[in-house]
Amino acid sequence: MNNNKKPTLWELYLTKEIGIEFKACLYFFAFLFFYCVYKIINGVYDASILHMAELIFTCYIIGYIQVYLLWNFDEADSLGGKEVLGIIICTVVYTFLSWLFNWFDKSIMVSLFFGAYILLVYFCVYLIYKCKRIIDDKKLNEDLKLFQTQHKKSE
Repeated sequence: MNNNKKPTLWELYLTKEIGIEFKACLYFFAFLFFYCVYKIINGVYDASILHMAELIFTCYIIGYIQVYLLWNFDEADSLGGKEVLGIIICTVVYTFLSWLFNWFDKSIMVSLFFGAYILLVYFCVYLIYKCKRIIDDKKLNEDLKLFQTQHKKSE
């Protein structure tokens, strides 16, 4: 990696790609959990590989849409109008695809419940990112204080 202070375009791109990868895995796990609980409640103890493939592919596509078109809303500093719009758009898409791909046996009620679950997941992820930023800020401030203390000693 480049030792310059300013990140290269490649490093900025790579950072976004890693974020999308993390986002896709996070949402896939949360949604797969809902899918598996649904299956178990219905007495089915195996999951469709096709459904899992559709779900992970959808999570990646929506991850790209979130980052590049919808303001990366789940990592926003606050939830304003455009972030809420992004959440609603993605929730509607996931909910529609759950019905279209028959993840929940074409049950409109279960698909709507899945949509409500997605809203909860988005809110929780927003809070997780917000807490992470607060902790990162504390760490950076502590590192800055340590650097300043060491710099003063060396003068």
